[in-house]
Amino acid sequence: MAKVALIGASGGAGSRILRELSDRGHTVTGIARNPEKIAALPGVTARKGDLFDKQGLVDLIRGHDVVISAVHFLDSDADTLIAAVRAAGVKRYLVVGGAGSLEVAPGKRLVDTPEFPAIYKAEAQKGADFLDRLKTVGDLDWTFLSPSAVFTPGERTGKFRLGKDTLLAADKGSSVSFEDYAIAMADEIEKPVHVRQRFTVGY
Repeated sequence: MAKVALIGASGGAGSRILRELSDRGHTVTGIARNPEKIAALPGVTARKGDLFDKQGLVDLIRGHDVVISAVHFLDSDADTLIAAVRAAGVKRYLVVGGAGSLEVAPGKRLVDTPEFPAIYKAEAQKGADFLDRLKTVGDLDWTFLSPSAVFTPGERTGKFRLGKDTLLAADKGSSVSFEDYAIAMADEIEKPVHVRQRFTVGY
């Protein structure tokens, strides 16, 4: 079982990842600005953390096997997060990514299509920048997991597809639940397949 530090443990995706890891018997330090919002689950310790306090993050995540960040890109800073993981000496770093940087055609990203909602554009672009930044980091075993376009609460079905850099879509569009996304994230922790890579999950 892994000792995991989960930054953003009270959020939509983060809370589902927290539950999945707890259900599988992992030990999790859940980190959030408001730790009282972190679910009280077996093996989970809730801690208060500030995304922009590098040393504070280092102190919280040191000694863990894995760090996951499940935070909005506009509410955080890639350099601070990456620097904190490196300074803490944790080699494995997984990031809850976005769909915007996935390709819908060779060389064409979802965020660059006319249909992409303007309200999400800044967040999607910052997520793409985060991925580009990770690709320059040589001393972390990072993984960037992009969900499909519609990423919302739903069912835990265990039935989904994995891809690499291309948006996954089906007859009903491009979607994945937080719950099934959490399975893919936990699977990657237990059996690393996409080290120093991005991959995607969807139906």
